[in-house]
Amino acid sequence: MAETYLFMIVEPDWDSDAYLGDGAGEKIAAEFPEFDAFERRVAELGARIVAGNALHNRRHGGIVTPGPDGREVEDAVWTDGASLESDEVISGYYLVEAESEEIARQLAPLVPTGGHIEWRRIFPMG
Repeated sequence: MAETYLFMIVEPDWDSDAYLGDGAGEKIAAEFPEFDAFERRVAELGARIVAGNALHNRRHGGIVTPGPDGREVEDAVWTDGASLESDEVISGYYLVEAESEEIARQLAPLVPTGGHIEWRRIFPMG
């Protein structure tokens, strides 16, 4: 039975806004051909990409620490952007179904990145 693995792409942040607008898909495909190569390799190993996306630059999100029980929203502490302790962020991800952890291990170093990949098996929640 296939298991699902999450591959998180952790690298320096990128200028996601530069790829918005007309022709964005073609521009991304032309500038990042290694993602197409990875997708072909997944298929060659008999695995299947379930989902995947790039994430916008950290300025389009943030960090929140919920407040105590009953005041999660009212007393939340918000911080703009990603963790200030690192210059790297999760810039994208893939969810991949693979027949074994061995196949997932073969795929992890093939995920294109300018940093590193953190990968985990998805816990079955029912």
